Amino acid sequence: MTRGVATECVRHVATCLAPARSVSPMDNRPPPAKKFKSSLSLCGQKRENVFTHEREREMQQQRRELPICRARGQLITHLRQRETLILIGETGSGKTTQIPQYLYEAGIGRQGIIAITQPRRMAAISLAARVAEEKKTELGKLIGYTVRFEDLTSDQSKIKFLTDGMLLREAIGDPLLRRYSVVILDEAHERTVHTDILFGIVKAAQRKRKELHKLPLKVIVMSATMDVDLFSQYFNGAPVLYLEGRQHSIQIFYTKKPQSDYLHASLVSIFQIHQEAPPWHNILVFLTGQEEIESMSRTCREIAKHLPQGCAQMTVLPLYASLPHPQQLRIFQLGQKDCRKVILSTNIAETSVTIPGIKYVVDTGMVKAKRYTPESGLEVLAVQQVSKAQAWQRTGRAGREHAGICYRLYTEDEFEKFLNMTVPEIQRCNLATVMLHLLALRIPNILTFDFISKPSPDAMQAAIEQLELLGAVEHKESQIILTAMGKKMAAFPLEPRFSKTLLLSPEFHCAEEILTIVSLLSVDSVLYNPHVKQDEVHSVRKKFISSEGDHMTLLNIYQAFKNVGAHKEWYKENFVNGRNMTMASQVRRQLREICVKFGVRLESSRSDTGNIRRCLAHALFLNAAELQPDGTYATLDTRQHVAIHPSSVLFHCKPSYVLYNELLHTSKCYMRDLCVVDAEWLYEAAPEYFGRKLKGVKS
Repeated sequence: MTRGVATECVRHVATCLAPARSVSPMDNRPPPAKKFKSSLSLCGQKRENVFTHEREREMQQQRRELPICRARGQLITHLRQRETLILIGETGSGKTTQIPQYLYEAGIGRQGIIAITQPRRMAAISLAARVAEEKKTELGKLIGYTVRFEDLTSDQSKIKFLTDGMLLREAIGDPLLRRYSVVILDEAHERTVHTDILFGIVKAAQRKRKELHKLPLKVIVMSATMDVDLFSQYFNGAPVLYLEGRQHSIQIFYTKKPQSDYLHASLVSIFQIHQEAPPWHNILVFLTGQEEIESMSRTCREIAKHLPQGCAQMTVLPLYASLPHPQQLRIFQLGQKDCRKVILSTNIAETSVTIPGIKYVVDTGMVKAKRYTPESGLEVLAVQQVSKAQAWQRTGRAGREHAGICYRLYTEDEFEKFLNMTVPEIQRCNLATVMLHLLALRIPNILTFDFISKPSPDAMQAAIEQLELLGAVEHKESQIILTAMGKKMAAFPLEPRFSKTLLLSPEFHCAEEILTIVSLLSVDSVLYNPHVKQDEVHSVRKKFISSEGDHMTLLNIYQAFKNVGAHKEWYKENFVNGRNMTMASQVRRQLREICVKFGVRLESSRSDTGNIRRCLAHALFLNAAELQPDGTYATLDTRQHVAIHPSSVLFHCKPSYVLYNELLHTSKCYMRDLCVVDAEWLYEAAPEYFGRKLKGVKS
């Protein structure tokens, strides 16, 4: 951790409270080979966990034992005196839950709302619930939260947890953030797109409020790991406070040799721990995505069924972003002492969240992330290595309540080659949404916006060109401004292409159907595809499948869902993920309200699916691919070779032109969520753009 340019460094804000010395990566380690032997002779079965009264009784004691507690007085002094602070505190120090309470209890920022941003909705919700519990108040009153499509706050709310994206949306309506007296930007090391923009927004709001003699805005940037020099410089030499101390020690073990199959290594690790550890020691495993997690969950449960009698039981719980909140809450329920809890999670569990009972962390060292190349116009979702900062965040999950152990499924030499910090998302994503937000924020010149890490000029220019093609921006007197369409597009919590689809839908008399499709594409898959029942799945799905593609198939499934209601038996019989379907229904309701606000005519095309596909073509034309003479596909924009994903209903078909929702790179570059379209519709959508790209249509 660098400490160079910080204008003030408060080192011992709290003393280290670790009861035993943490074992560093360089300490003596037992032979890793023992941990990864392939014997899986263990047992377990799933049981429902329940909250206990013991948690409530111990809560105040837990607060007093947090490393941050000893530094309370010193912290309040610094928080009161400083306009901007950067706070570095180890994972488990208590900074996220306690700092907002310290501010409120000391009367700092009571003139407005204390906002605490989180990169993920689950963290915002669970943290708000935890702080409300600690304050002994009903969630939604003094303590509230706001996440995408969900707001649990009231006029009484003074401490508000919210996703960085939601605070950014509030800034569009009020760039000075007048409702807030303190903004805490937590988990700053994650460097999400929304967080990076917020750095610039709160910095500008703080300066402007001072110039206008308004209520001062206090800004606190927090993380366990970050490039403090960069952040201190960006915030005009803001002081850096180091909160030293973690509550419990953590041992870290590496593998002796590189692991060619991290999924197999994870599985072996889980059951090796299960064999050797007491049953009340729970396990957290970091995997890369929903499909991988669900598959591993099934495998673990199947193995557990065939283990000898007398062994500890095992409850396997998946955790990923699109899992509905009630299902996510299961990971926080305290388990029984004779039943081990194994949580299989994406990087959603990396930060801020304390999962009860976690003793062991298994880190695969992999994460699924998007990467955009402006030169090719290709945005690909691919599995890649984590950074060192991410690895340390994952390690910290093991030492939240007691001494823990982290098994890293990679060698120490491999770890040393990891990037120190995660590449900021703003430097590896399509910037169309970013540029739209900045224009909606009335930034005078978006190309010179005060980014903490500036994206490449090529990426910014490519984003502006995309928005121009979508009719969202125009050039006026050497400035880029939003069109009337662009202003409406910015009001939807969606990617610009989906906002455009909704706003165009009245022209094609299919707004109701487009609402449904966009909502279904905004959540993880509503389809459940167990590998062991593929023939049965295919047979059942026949009644829904449309030869016009996945969009129409999803529409058929949703309409059937609405006709029968949310019946568990229907979900089971049709292999539909009821949790995701319910979430899509909630998203649809919220989007419909925004459409009503803008006077969008909510008509139904009824049986005319051609109009629906034509509407999709007019808004999603940038994601189009064309069948080649050799039977393969190429994107129309960059001629990138792509293939139809096996999960698509069009996998065995060869339509001439298709739209796709996203590209996923595994063994090859796959198109997912496809819709059959006509070349003429694409040409109608953007004649100049497609005049030189479509072989089937002449300009």
